[in-house]
Amino acid sequence: MTSDPFSPLLERARAHALAYLADQPDRHVGARGTRVELDAALRIPLPAQGEDSAAVIDLLAAQAAQGVVVSGSPRYFGFVIGGTHPVALAADWLSSAWDQNAGIHATSPLSAVVEAVAADWILELFDLPHESAVGFVTGCQMANFTCLAAARHAVLRRVGWDVEADGLQGAPRIHVVTSAESHVTIDVALRYLGIGTRALHRVPSDAQGRMRADSLRELVATLEGPIIVCAQAGNVNTGSFDPLRRIAETCAAHGAWLHVDGAFGLWARASRSRAALADGIELADSWATDAHKWLNVPYDCGFAIVRHADDHRAAMTSAAAYLIQTKGEERDAVDWVPEFSRRARGIPVYATLRALGRNGVEKLVDNCCERASQMARLLAAHAGVQVLNEVVLNQVLARFSDDDEMTRAVIKGVQDEGTCWLSGTTWHGQAAMRISVSNRATSEEDAARSASAILRVFDSLSEPDWRSRPGQAVDV
Repeated sequence: MTSDPFSPLLERARAHALAYLADQPDRHVGARGTRVELDAALRIPLPAQGEDSAAVIDLLAAQAAQGVVVSGSPRYFGFVIGGTHPVALAADWLSSAWDQNAGIHATSPLSAVVEAVAADWILELFDLPHESAVGFVTGCQMANFTCLAAARHAVLRRVGWDVEADGLQGAPRIHVVTSAESHVTIDVALRYLGIGTRALHRVPSDAQGRMRADSLRELVATLEGPIIVCAQAGNVNTGSFDPLRRIAETCAAHGAWLHVDGAFGLWARASRSRAALADGIELADSWATDAHKWLNVPYDCGFAIVRHADDHRAAMTSAAAYLIQTKGEERDAVDWVPEFSRRARGIPVYATLRALGRNGVEKLVDNCCERASQMARLLAAHAGVQVLNEVVLNQVLARFSDDDEMTRAVIKGVQDEGTCWLSGTTWHGQAAMRISVSNRATSEEDAARSASAILRVFDSLSEPDWRSRPGQAVDV
């Protein structure tokens, strides 16, 4: 009988994981260890013979207290990073144990069928055209890349150019139109795709970061040749939505492809009380979003959704004589994503959607939005605090004493204090605190406790000599 090499290590890892998860709600949210401290604990010359596996697991687990940012905390509000639903984590553990290569049906029939079902559920949840194709990618960066690759294929095909065969050298110029507030992942995707950022035309935005539909209409009327318009559902700072219906009407009138970056905002479609924010989004040609934000599945997971399946497949698919591909009979994920070998990230999505159901997803989204509104009210009621945005979703922008240095000092102070963790931004030339509520577990008590901590730090810095204290005016 052979010994079991897995059980002792998995039980050890399980014990460490459960201890971490049990402490998570009450822990200091930010990391406490410095790079130097962590490097000293982890760096050794590469061992010649290797070390005991259990000791290695214990070593890694021991660094969590100092080096892990508790992004699963109900009081973590940085960077629109969601928590993890228990069923999603459990399914992700299974997926890691099964170690499936989800690239084609032949290497993992379970993964292929799970993704096919989850894709149908996603389209139903967002009320998007049922004929759309869905690719499970790493996150919104690759979702935007994938959707814009499909757009590149389509707009050039319409003018008789085969970009997959002939490349971009000598191709008609593609005009890409975004708002002044578009996310940097759009720019990066254009670099990856060989279109380049000089192809960008930036449309002015309003005070909440929404694309001005009248300016878009005027601009597009001056362009000749292939056009791709990138709109936004959920501004990364304010949570605002571009006027999607009006944008879609302009795109339809000029034969432009409309792509919507909905990294977290697309999930508003799952809420009856907030779906109107995304009115007209169903008229687009492609959509990008994350599941590791509002669905609260583990990293990494995003969706690239394209209305025109033929354009999606043509931009992404690859084939080789040694592969067993079904050409439509079953789902081969390689037809819809840039990766070849990839983990079965559709499994946690399936598990979470099935466990929550439509009503559970709606409740998750609504709770986050309500907690953001709660925090905005508590902060705005305090003298010297401004809330800069209309809180329509899960984003809050706050400014303190109408002063950049004070605002940055409050952000740094809150991060150091540890009750909650949030990040800073520059909004229309001013420093601002950026609060993103994205975790299913954030309660009214968590929101109140966090707002109290923020105001406590602000009050402590409001004394006349605060600027002279070392380490306060730190850029974040």
